[in-house]
Amino acid sequence: MTAVLLATTCAVVYGTADFFGGLATRRSRVLAVVLLTQLTGLVFVLPLTPLLPGVITPAALAWGMAAGLAGGAGVILFYRALADGVMSVVAPTTATTSAALPVVSGLLMGERPEPLALGGVALALLAVILVSRTPGTVGKVRLRPVLQALASGIGFGAFFVLLKQVPADAGVWPLFGSRLMSVLLVVVLALATHRTLRPGKGSLPVIVAAGILDMAANVLFLLAAQRGMLVLVSVLASLYPASTLLLARYVLGERLNPVQATGVALALGAVTLIAGA
Repeated sequence: MTAVLLATTCAVVYGTADFFGGLATRRSRVLAVVLLTQLTGLVFVLPLTPLLPGVITPAALAWGMAAGLAGGAGVILFYRALADGVMSVVAPTTATTSAALPVVSGLLMGERPEPLALGGVALALLAVILVSRTPGTVGKVRLRPVLQALASGIGFGAFFVLLKQVPADAGVWPLFGSRLMSVLLVVVLALATHRTLRPGKGSLPVIVAAGILDMAANVLFLLAAQRGMLVLVSVLASLYPASTLLLARYVLGERLNPVQATGVALALGAVTLIAGA
């Protein structure tokens, strides 16, 4: 039950972080937002080390850095796919892949949830697809953005899988390694493409909030993964688009389409099934 609660809270915090990140990208370039949120997370995780103490080992840092590389690449590929493709195709493709990969990995590693929990996992995967659906532009679906979306989902899913491999006594040091690697990745990309990393006017507080929330969600996921099955905690964490949609609905006044509303309802049902198993 503790792992389910941590993973569900993680999804809410991830979704809130994405909401703030979305607001920030309306005022700043994407790479600037990504870099500054990653830097904020890097600074935020250091004061947590005394509260969640751990042993710094090469293995812990290596798993964290590998996760940061996968997650950072996933973010970059996701935004490129959104820029080049149809959002109603890109978003659910990425979300479904990122949710399914840890589930398959967990099953291959020998995890065997109860039948009721597996039903919740199936319901959650369907919920992820539905809440990620957005009205798209009518037109030809090109292969390249779809492949980018698949690669992005693999990156996000690999982030969850790699963090699950972290030694239990590592504390939050793997997340420090993760953020360090993702910061380096974005800086190298920005230098290679000559993109500005300066935030837009008035966007810094929103970016900092997004960075803190994103790192808090990472901590929650790490704690959940140490206490529960990857199959369960990863699919629960992947329900984060539901909280983003609800925030957009009640803060910005955006309307949920019927498909998304159904997805939110299924997400609540999935959490109930997994928690009751």
